[in-house]
Amino acid sequence: MSKPINMRRCVVCRQVRHKSELVRVVKNPSGDILLDEAGKIFGRGAYVCKSPTCAAILRKRHNLDKVFKTKLPNELYEKICAAVDVKEKIQM
Repeated sequence: MSKPINMRRCVVCRQVRHKSELVRVVKNPSGDILLDEAGKIFGRGAYVCKSPTCAAILRKRHNLDKVFKTKLPNELYEKICAAVDVKEKIQM
């Protein structure tokens, strides 16, 4: 038997992609919100595409504030953009 394919949905574009094509942000049980580069941290996770467009829109709209129901610092959004390597700013 083969392993199941791990598919997750991006919180920005809502497309379902393979887990390896996404960046995971997790809220652990103590309430800390972290960028989970390894995908192994225990807690509630949200996924963002590794595309610069999705990361830039995430930074502009603050989608993770809605997902985790709390105000997140801009530094976290900057870390996500750095992980995705966003060079340009998207105007909407």
